[in-house]
Amino acid sequence: MPEPIEDVPELHEVTDEQLIHHGKVFDVARETFDYDGKPITREIVRHPGAVAILALDDEGRVLLIRQYRHPIRTRAWEIPAGLLDKAGEPPLTGAQRELAEEADLAAARWDVLADFQNSPGGSDETIRVFLARDVSTVPAFERSDEEADIEVRWVPLDDVVDAVLARRVQSPSLVIGALAAQASRARDWATLAPGDEPWLRHPVLGGAPWHTR
Repeated sequence: MPEPIEDVPELHEVTDEQLIHHGKVFDVARETFDYDGKPITREIVRHPGAVAILALDDEGRVLLIRQYRHPIRTRAWEIPAGLLDKAGEPPLTGAQRELAEEADLAAARWDVLADFQNSPGGSDETIRVFLARDVSTVPAFERSDEEADIEVRWVPLDDVVDAVLARRVQSPSLVIGALAAQASRARDWATLAPGDEPWLRHPVLGGAPWHTR
């Protein structure tokens, strides 16, 4: 039988490391590492990681939010998401916080829907997408800056998938979350994991020995 398709961690000796930029959200480092006896230098965006939430109501509708994203000069449809920006904050706690802050919602049922690495050729950013169900409203959160005029809409999951496949929406968390939700629903949600499942692929939470952030 062939081996299962699975990413395999692989460590190579880092022979030189320089911090190029220390920012509010992410750092940029230049690393030289040994690869089969040859030095290779790469610049890496170091990111704290993020969580995203695909909230699904009893009618099979997904909560979408739309807000302005300056780097792409676009008011984009997304699912609620945010950085793990508090020291020691568990991913599930971060997801619950972000759902309340961006959509004024809480959920009684949480599962892990998907994990992905946003741009592994140049960044260690890892995102966990949660499925949130049995949702209810909470007191409105005071939002500012680009989040002050967030638009909220409940959309049937199939319509969201149609928008993804027609390339009308581009947010990676939305694209991956919607497709994963549709595939998981077709399998009677058998692919889901508990909301507090350890995040072993996260560069910090997973205890990766090469990460120095």
